[in-house]
Amino acid sequence: MPIIISKDGPYVVTGGLSLTREAIATNAAEDSTDWRSLGVVATPARYFLCRCGQSANKPFCDGAHARVGFDGTETASRDSFAVQAKVFEGPEASFLDADSLCAFARFCDRDGKVWNLVNEVSDAAGRDALLAQLSQCPSGRLVAVDWATGKAIEPELTASLVLVEDPYEKSSGPIHARGGVVIVGADGVAWETRNRVTLCRCGQSKNKPFCDGAHASVGFKDESAQVSL
Repeated sequence: MPIIISKDGPYVVTGGLSLTREAIATNAAEDSTDWRSLGVVATPARYFLCRCGQSANKPFCDGAHARVGFDGTETASRDSFAVQAKVFEGPEASFLDADSLCAFARFCDRDGKVWNLVNEVSDAAGRDALLAQLSQCPSGRLVAVDWATGKAIEPELTASLVLVEDPYEKSSGPIHARGGVVIVGADGVAWETRNRVTLCRCGQSKNKPFCDGAHASVGFKDESAQVSL
């Protein structure tokens, strides 16, 4: 069930991958706390998702990429996540951080930021809370590591796509590809398959095909979302 990136064009989604919409929920302190379901988006078995951000039929492609001369060149590093990531270790937990993959969902900032919390965890309850927080990162920038085995601790996710909405930032976010969706570049070479990936859909990322948070700075909006932004 791959996603095929067309040259300077849309994401071609095959295999009947489901498409839903979710919003980043925040608390009174304006911290990202959870994901709020906004429902299912009806799709055929094969569909085309806008990548340039200019479609009048979002989230689907309407050919706008050709009209605006969209440059969809994939500029992200082809290095593996393991090569890109830095290791953060604490007394009871550790995690990997590949900051170039940040999609600006801000779950990592809650309760004093995970980079600080990893040094403060002193018991099983605190460790579990930190691991749960790390697993909320949609881009997979942050990945918890099992101390005993050295292996990644990943949430179990079904292969699917989620359109992210960010009411706090008053913008529409990336496409959250979950559960090991295969993403094939315009050159025909598959990107490293990961459990959590965020793909740019505003057209402005400097780390294509992945999101770099540009949607927030440009105020990208998917009018079809029908959510207050």
